[in-house]
Amino acid sequence: MSRYVSMSRRRSILAAALVSAASLALVQCDRAADAPTTPDTADAPVAIPEKATPLAPQPQTALGRGDLISAAAQAASAYAEGRTPTTADPLIGRSFTVRMPFGCSGPAIPGAAEGEPGVARWSPADDNRAIQLSLTPGDWTDSALIAAPLGAREAETWEAVEGFWVPRPWMAAETCPSAPTDPLLTVEPAVSPQTLGIAAVFEAGGSRVGRRNGRAYAFSVRPAAGQTLSPPVGGYRLVLQGRIVGFPGGRAIRCKASGPDQRPVCVAAARMDRVAFEDAAGAVLTEWRAG
Repeated sequence: MSRYVSMSRRRSILAAALVSAASLALVQCDRAADAPTTPDTADAPVAIPEKATPLAPQPQTALGRGDLISAAAQAASAYAEGRTPTTADPLIGRSFTVRMPFGCSGPAIPGAAEGEPGVARWSPADDNRAIQLSLTPGDWTDSALIAAPLGAREAETWEAVEGFWVPRPWMAAETCPSAPTDPLLTVEPAVSPQTLGIAAVFEAGGSRVGRRNGRAYAFSVRPAAGQTLSPPVGGYRLVLQGRIVGFPGGRAIRCKASGPDQRPVCVAAARMDRVAFEDAAGAVLTEWRAG
């Protein structure tokens, strides 16, 4: 009897073991079926990174009136401090378009400062049937600002230098000033001395195209048929276009003053490409080109 029970118990244990083994196998099969398949990395395509396209350099915009005034203020400060900048001048090689309003208060008065060389003016002409616009560049070849140290002329570099003043260098706008005149003044206020200019330089042995040699830029404004001539509202504009070339030594602007309490006079050295007269609305009346 005990032997039969022992045999029966062995069979029960064996059967239970078989059932457990079968269950474990089924669980492992289910896990294998549920496990995500991993792709064969050897067969996967390799992404090649695209080469970054270099950005094209943005063209520099032309310097305007405000840019020139700002640069001259920095140059004047450096001169007054006795400081010589050691870094490369960023203005060298830059193009510029500078507009200067003129005749804002009316026609030029003979002998007034507005009629000096290098400053544009307008005046009645042809028995008040026309308005004459004119500008005679100043001869700055032997001026203190252009001459080299120790008084020697930089003749080996420049054969001639013709100057243009930039009136009202405290005003960046390209329009006539609108500040009113003091009504209590009994005399006409004196015009401030010119302290900012552009020097058109001509190399020794170079082309003389564009040189005025004392001749004025001049143009007559006449009314259309059937209309009467009237003084301009807002004056006219002188337009100077060119490229900053700088002085020997690598600075775009040179400043000089007669003493420490005097405002420095600063001049930018440039090659002039275009001179034009415009009306107050910006319409071109006439122009002269170097080439």
